Amino acid sequence: MNKVALSTVALVTAGQSAPKQHEFCDSGIPFVRAGSLEDLLSGKRESDLELVPDKAARRLKLYPKGSILFAKSGMSATKDRIYVLRNSAYVVSHLAVLVPNDKVSTDYLRHVLKRFPPSVLIKDPAYPAISLGEIQDYRIPVPEDPADQIRIAHLLSKVEGLIAQRKQHLQQLDDLTRSVFLEMFGDPVRNPKGFPIRSLSEFYVNPKKEGTKCGPFGSALKKDELVESGVPVWNMDNIDPSGRMLLPFRMWITEKKYQELRSYSVVDGDIVISRAGTVGKMCVVKMNGKPAIISTNLIRLRLGPELLPLYVVSLMTYCKGRVGRLKTGADGAFTHMNTGILDKLEFPYPPIDLQNQFAAIVERVEDIKPHYLQSLTDLESLYDALSQKAFKGELDLSRVVLTAGQIETTEETKPIAAVITEIETKSAIELPAPDDLKTLTSTEGRKALIGRWLDVYLTQLSGSTFLVEEFMEAAQQRLWDLQEDETIELSVAEYDHIKDWVFRALENGRLTQNYDKGSSWVRIV
Repeated sequence: MNKVALSTVALVTAGQSAPKQHEFCDSGIPFVRAGSLEDLLSGKRESDLELVPDKAARRLKLYPKGSILFAKSGMSATKDRIYVLRNSAYVVSHLAVLVPNDKVSTDYLRHVLKRFPPSVLIKDPAYPAISLGEIQDYRIPVPEDPADQIRIAHLLSKVEGLIAQRKQHLQQLDDLTRSVFLEMFGDPVRNPKGFPIRSLSEFYVNPKKEGTKCGPFGSALKKDELVESGVPVWNMDNIDPSGRMLLPFRMWITEKKYQELRSYSVVDGDIVISRAGTVGKMCVVKMNGKPAIISTNLIRLRLGPELLPLYVVSLMTYCKGRVGRLKTGADGAFTHMNTGILDKLEFPYPPIDLQNQFAAIVERVEDIKPHYLQSLTDLESLYDALSQKAFKGELDLSRVVLTAGQIETTEETKPIAAVITEIETKSAIELPAPDDLKTLTSTEGRKALIGRWLDVYLTQLSGSTFLVEEFMEAAQQRLWDLQEDETIELSVAEYDHIKDWVFRALENGRLTQNYDKGSSWVRIV
């Protein structure tokens, strides 16, 4: 299969700086930020994003339905989130925008970018950024026959749909468990059932000092003491945010080391809780009697027989930040977790018989989940295998039958190319990054950089018309590319600096000025 540059199958451009917060309103055109992609890919509607009214949108470019978005700067650029606009929208400067032309199917291009994510173009992971020029030159496989593009996209989308269906089933099972919890015990904050309020530390196993335990610190367990197999070491990756235990284990110690660290062991029925990274993830341990220990960033919680671990995990997972003194941040995750917090945690305590009834229901639900999880794993493996073969040209696409309706629907998306001229930019001209990004924060630093950019810009124009407004737009776009916080805007000082530079260039003969029908411009000699 031939590989072609992205610029041959799509217009490669980028969004603009976001409007001021007061410029958004309750109606208008959606504005897509880099942080919006995760929510949109999870099913959020574009109409639920911030909306821009006509008045505030005058300086923004409207990108058409079918445009493909992905982050090109900031940590979002490492996430490989590829999204296709369902409606026309405005887009933030940190997002690259691909407007497919008549040489490529939009859905095919989306699948290609999932398989060959643009994040591979990032040179420095500490300062992730991809220039528009690099994106334009990025080479992707494209079949010569347009119908093969449609067949590949159709096949991969079918598997993709099954994957989404399996994830939905798993979410529905989690929602069912949550609903059962709230039905049986009520909201723990309002405590409508009138259960007595008890302290978690009352239910620690005897001796009480075994109730909570942080993982080994410092020299107690060094990285070079980990081995390729042996006694498992629980890590944060072994806990699912929904409260399930995840396998496989990825860290092990020898039996001899385990004997040294037995005080950090976990047994069936213990609760393990993360206290770093994604704070507050927790699940009930199921080791089937086999030994294991916790790592540094985990807490072990061991309870006596009067409080079921499953009830505690459900209480903490479904009611984050709403029990006792536990707090969560804007993303719904716990902000901090330690043994002192757990010792002082107070919660409604239901009778043990009711806890057992709840546990029995949850166990039945949990018996179903492995089948869905295995199906999901198999489908994801199938998608990877099919996409690998498809983009190598190794699939027999003659067996993928398309209806006339599918081909017509695909062809109807082709007029998207007609809007390219409306949003065409000077994106082919590359303005170099400064040696030190700190220079962007000072007026003098920006002036020096703009002087350098003017020289580069004129060289790349190669005799074409030079317009101050177009250079200003290119310079502003480059500043947005370089700065994640979007705070730098070209000011009157920079405009005056550019104007002075132009007058000097006219005086020394580098530029000549011509007139046409009452308008004026300067042209490179």
